[in-house]
Amino acid sequence: MQTLTFKKQERLCSKKSIDILFAKGMSFYINPLKVKWASEEYNTVSPAKLLVVVPKRYFKKAVVRNKLKRQIREAYRKNKNLLFETLLIQQKSISLAVIYNDKEISSYKTIENKIILILQRLKQLLEN
Repeated sequence: MQTLTFKKQERLCSKKSIDILFAKGMSFYINPLKVKWASEEYNTVSPAKLLVVVPKRYFKKAVVRNKLKRQIREAYRKNKNLLFETLLIQQKSISLAVIYNDKEISSYKTIENKIILILQRLKQLLEN
């Protein structure tokens, strides 16, 4: 059983990794979230690394952008076990970027439901 934390090792911070993810990663869209993901070499510390992006183009105020990022990270933190079990069994690691693409602010419940759908889709893609 994984603990429900979101530590530094689970965040995608490396500029090199981010560039590779956006250059060579695969993507899909679940309204209002776009997901870019790419496989990487197996990492025992954290099988999945997450990057959350809320564009300044849609939300000029940093307070609103930060609120949306916090909500996305919290939904991921609570539901990441859906994906982690598959990754640990298959001994795979992935980089994951979640991009918020909507001009309206969604409720936390909506964001959480979309994150669950995203994790289930990733799990399905990894199993195939």
